Amino acid sequence: MPATKKTARRTLLVTSAALLSAALTAPVPAVAAPKPTPGATPTATPPANMSTVGGQRLGQAGTQVNLAAGVPVIPKDITGRSWIVADAESGDVLAAHNAHWRLPPASTLKMLFADTVLPKFPRTMKHKVTDADLADVGAGSSMVGVKEKETYTVHDLWLGVFLRSGNDAVHVLSHMNGGVAATVKDMNEHAEELQALDTKVVSPDGYDERGQVSSAYDLTLFARSGLQKKDFREYCSTVSAKFPGETKKNKQNKLVRGSFEIQNTNRLLAGDSDISAYQGIAGVKNGNTTNAGATFTGVAERGGKVLLVTVMNPEKTEHNEVYKETARLLDWGFRAAGKVRPVGELVAPKGAAGSSASPGPTEGATGAGEAGGGSGKGGVSASPVAKEPSQAAAGGRGMGVALGIAGGVVVLLAGGAFLVNRRWPLRKK
Repeated sequence: MPATKKTARRTLLVTSAALLSAALTAPVPAVAAPKPTPGATPTATPPANMSTVGGQRLGQAGTQVNLAAGVPVIPKDITGRSWIVADAESGDVLAAHNAHWRLPPASTLKMLFADTVLPKFPRTMKHKVTDADLADVGAGSSMVGVKEKETYTVHDLWLGVFLRSGNDAVHVLSHMNGGVAATVKDMNEHAEELQALDTKVVSPDGYDERGQVSSAYDLTLFARSGLQKKDFREYCSTVSAKFPGETKKNKQNKLVRGSFEIQNTNRLLAGDSDISAYQGIAGVKNGNTTNAGATFTGVAERGGKVLLVTVMNPEKTEHNEVYKETARLLDWGFRAAGKVRPVGELVAPKGAAGSSASPGPTEGATGAGEAGGGSGKGGVSASPVAKEPSQAAAGGRGMGVALGIAGGVVVLLAGGAFLVNRRWPLRKK
């Protein structure tokens, strides 16, 4: 990025939220994979004409990247149908593959749900769940364990949404927001405001529904917008937390309410048997359904660079493949940052000064690059994220990974702060 552009941008210092960590005892459920909806399965190849929001290159099929001397080659083992690598601060799209292909989003759509609904209710607000709140949760949905006739804080419910991708928590919050239909309307309107024009919301939780689509480009816009909100950043970067259980009588015949441990199903944040937590990761959201396959948007920071990567539906079916491909693209992005010319940009919302849904810059459109080949099958001001491991309070593993102490719980207050270059005014929510 030219120095003149860097110096022209203002900066904002925001503090990080607390992370919870514990000896993890509760099993992590698989993300729901409901039965396919007729007509919802996408085509096997991208359409010839896709949106050009953010730049002409982003509307072209195949891999778009400006290769030049000193620019590393895109990893050859990236098989996602659609993916994007973007600088979260400047909005530059460093590389993309079918960025505007409209595909089922799965639970990554919950980023839009949170960005839309989260500011509406204070986290301390309490709600007693009714039968109607949970009546329309789809069969086979991922659940955090919300129970009828129990009372939860809004904070509890958002932990359920982000950590366990709980459709039950989504539906309770949706009913608090006036119902599922009203929430879907709000989400579609907010997507339009963000200029996420590939997106059509049918169900607020990302459950497979006919006609429900988004794109790697739009999901990245949702993440970039959501990460401006303090609570959003906290929830999406929380590794584990306590969730309220059912009220039951104990041996003394007294009513007591226990709790149970929930862990974030984002494997780049929490790690797994075949993948380590990614250095510098700080969220954002994963998903997996029958029609969508695996989807994921992640944000990470290293060496002063903040990157957003979205991967949708890898062709390879290996365990945790979507996270492995995201990690490889993040690695590429950190190596390429400052060397590769962008192929497009993440546009600002309509309300931002000078914003427009018209095609963005076409820099490099005729330069060296890849198109239609490369990697197999074929938004917002900035993203405050954790400091890289050497600067975070998490003992060398980044803010996104809290230290576990056997047999106990430790709360880590991230001591670092975030320097955010802004392309449009930050909404302080």
